[in-house]
Amino acid sequence: MNKVKVGNFEIGGGEKLTLLAGPCVLEEMDRCLLIGRTIKEICERLDINYVFKASFDKANRSSFHSFRGPGMEKGLEMLQQIKEELQVPVVTDIHETYQAEPVAKVADILQIPAFLCRQTDLLHAAAQTGRVVNVKKGQFLAPKDMRNVVDKLHESGCEQIMLTERGASFGYNNLVVDMRSLPIMRSFGYPVVMDGTHSVQLPGGNGTTSAGNREYVEFLVRAAVGAGIDALFLEVHDNPEEALSDGANMVYLDKLEDLLKDAVAIHEIVRKKFKG
Repeated sequence: MNKVKVGNFEIGGGEKLTLLAGPCVLEEMDRCLLIGRTIKEICERLDINYVFKASFDKANRSSFHSFRGPGMEKGLEMLQQIKEELQVPVVTDIHETYQAEPVAKVADILQIPAFLCRQTDLLHAAAQTGRVVNVKKGQFLAPKDMRNVVDKLHESGCEQIMLTERGASFGYNNLVVDMRSLPIMRSFGYPVVMDGTHSVQLPGGNGTTSAGNREYVEFLVRAAVGAGIDALFLEVHDNPEEALSDGANMVYLDKLEDLLKDAVAIHEIVRKKFKG
């Protein structure tokens, strides 16, 4: 297992659990800092490594009229401020090749969205930055096909790779998680992440926005940690009903600690098998 270095800690190979968490999209700064600071405090209590996540542009919203975010320039300023004030690494996604270099100056992890996971030029651009690259498995892709994604990154000179499960399309407006995908992707030699919130999304389920089944997040999280994942990805909000994107899937901030307590307890048992 190749470990990846993020900030002052490593992910993978039986290291302690890492959490990538925050709001779906960058909202007002005070709210982002509140969410990030609270998550950091929870992670410190539970001995979890923490990476703040939020998008500066949700380029794949269902509707043309949906809120997309502050944009790259303003968004990177916000992420830099969050990074400095909270003293945590940050992860954000890129959608275009030209975004890779400027985003890499701020973000510790560049994330490739699921819809774009096969875009060779985007993968190459992210790989060339030298940052950790986290690729979300497309909802349309078999887990074994992520081997091709890994190969593209290798050919582009990247060895700092993470692979994320976020559900597979199951008919229209629905996703399911095949837990076999986790050991399959882990067999490629890189840390595997479970996105516990997008996996309960109902894409386009509300017509112009996506719906979701938040009540199933805790079950998927426990199952995935038991399957041997290295990190969790969760979208979290103090009031999901007010969230500007993906509120139906998001974990309530005041429910997060109990969810993570279970995850840590399971991870402490499972990680011994992968240590070293």
